[in-house]
Amino acid sequence: MVKDVSFLKEHGVDVDKSLELFGDMATYNATLPEFLNGIKTKMPQLEEYKAKADMANYAIIVHSLKSDAKYFGFMPLADCAYQHELESKANHADYIYQHYDELLDKVRNAVSIVQEYLEDTSDDNILELTPNQDNNLKQKILIVDDSAVITSFVKKIFSNQYDVITADDGKEALKIIEETTDGSIAAMLLDIMMPNVNGFGVLEYFKNHNLFTIIPVSIITGAYTKEVIDMVFQYDIVDLLAKPFNEQNVKNVIEKTIQRKELLGSQQ
Repeated sequence: MVKDVSFLKEHGVDVDKSLELFGDMATYNATLPEFLNGIKTKMPQLEEYKAKADMANYAIIVHSLKSDAKYFGFMPLADCAYQHELESKANHADYIYQHYDELLDKVRNAVSIVQEYLEDTSDDNILELTPNQDNNLKQKILIVDDSAVITSFVKKIFSNQYDVITADDGKEALKIIEETTDGSIAAMLLDIMMPNVNGFGVLEYFKNHNLFTIIPVSIITGAYTKEVIDMVFQYDIVDLLAKPFNEQNVKNVIEKTIQRKELLGSQQ
């Protein structure tokens, strides 16, 4: 049982364009549930690739979403997905993070229209099956650096993906760590040369309190000398990133550091 086709047209669905593909409304109506099934499959994949900043695979999935939306006449969703496709192919992860809510809104609107048109009263609510991007924000990244330029730069990259917390020196970082007892810090980027307690002081604290298995650490430093490299790798750190670095460098080291956290969690 479906509503009259006028319902779709009143809600901005370009049915006439779709019928160039499907031929008649009977075929369109019979195929429309596959559009919902496709969304049910694709949205969790998009969430996963967005969280990993895997723009190559994100582009593949959002391209498929765009095509499906276009086939069935949901042009606002198709246009939005197309823009996401272009930006992800250009590896513009910042655009994806900043405009992902817009894509979700278009998906939710399309799903709502289809379900009402099909008079779908099943309990299988696709909207509820779409993961909430706020789940990613439960994990924290701790950035410890006395340079506001560095902390602001990293925060800008990940603020839509993680809860980014910052500390100006090792003393403040240790206070945050002592107060965060829920295991939500997924990674720490640690500078070496800082006032009060420096990076080596933090590393010693981690070693003495067996924290490397709880909070994986990677080093970010401008003091990129053989002596410093040899000293930091005496500790159980994940990686070392030398300043100056670019956005992709930071994303790579964060992903690698968080993967250590996930690996340790799977072994417990």
